[in-house]
Amino acid sequence: MTSRLADRISNELRVLFTPGRRMADELECVASVLLAIVLAHLIGAKMIAWAAFTAFVLMKGSMSETFLRGVLRMIGTLLGATLAIWFVRLSPGNLWATMLVTALVGGVGLYGTLTAHRSYAWLLFGLTFVMILLDKLQQPGIDVQALAVTRVLEVGAGTVACVVVSLVSTLSLRRWWPPTPNPPAQPVGWHPDAARHAAQTGIALSLLTLLSPFVPIPELAQAGVTVMAVMIVPVAGLGSSGLAPVGRRLRHRALGCLAGGALASLVLLVAGGSVPVLVAGTCLGIVAGRHIENGGPARAYLGLQFTLAVLIVLIPDSYSNVAIEPGLKRFISVFIGMAVLVPILLAGHFLVPERKAAEPAADGSASE
Repeated sequence: MTSRLADRISNELRVLFTPGRRMADELECVASVLLAIVLAHLIGAKMIAWAAFTAFVLMKGSMSETFLRGVLRMIGTLLGATLAIWFVRLSPGNLWATMLVTALVGGVGLYGTLTAHRSYAWLLFGLTFVMILLDKLQQPGIDVQALAVTRVLEVGAGTVACVVVSLVSTLSLRRWWPPTPNPPAQPVGWHPDAARHAAQTGIALSLLTLLSPFVPIPELAQAGVTVMAVMIVPVAGLGSSGLAPVGRRLRHRALGCLAGGALASLVLLVAGGSVPVLVAGTCLGIVAGRHIENGGPARAYLGLQFTLAVLIVLIPDSYSNVAIEPGLKRFISVFIGMAVLVPILLAGHFLVPERKAAEPAADGSASE
């Protein structure tokens, strides 16, 4: 066992420093994130880490595939932000209405993510709406239109950065190491297991909303994002209960966040406020996380969460005010989101008659 693990680590380190497709992909991700940070600051975005994460997750496959994902992300974000502004104007400050509509839109967005042809747009539609509404609920005095605009700016900065880097790479690195094409998502149509799964997502989001006045959740929107993100599993593997595949994603999200957070905290300690060291640490974390993600479907989500943790901690909204507290608040919120979701999954598992699921696809296709 020890020998096999050592051989695997040795092989991964060798691949890490060997020119090829994986190295090209990892360098693209670093360049995309760094450009997104610059663009986000230039256009006045607020949550710079969200722009960076957008630039990271969009970098998939060929230039055309990256561009399509960027367009879908922008469409979903714009629709979710517009609906959030409309709802807040119609029903300002009503907790019960917020509970209902968060559950409804979040559930519909998740269902579309699992079953629709343009699933990525559905995901960003639901995520953006939930993020804005939960931020508004937690900060009643915030200008929801300004909040929606900055969400769009963040996604726009990340999307433009990713597309630009992908274009440059297509004309340079990818001439020697073309990306491996990803199979297009196939629409599923009506699927009762996916509908049940989406309903559980909605229940968890509504429960988060209900708890918010009574439980000190540092970043309510981050808890909501966690609920939706971990519920993105292949429909074929759901069966009568999504407990097993979602449980695996929960473990990977927890492990990835803890490992990435540990590395980022160490970089913060060493940096002592030095921006060059913070940027170098960010690049290191991106390469490490993407390398894990590219190591196979079984580890893909683990690597994604590792990188997310690095970006959350090491990319502040302003490099003049670098601190670990914002990252810690987001981590706490991630685990609160998990804690709210698990009882709902357990209840669904034990209350619904057991039915064998189809052979699940590899759990590595999620984007958030």
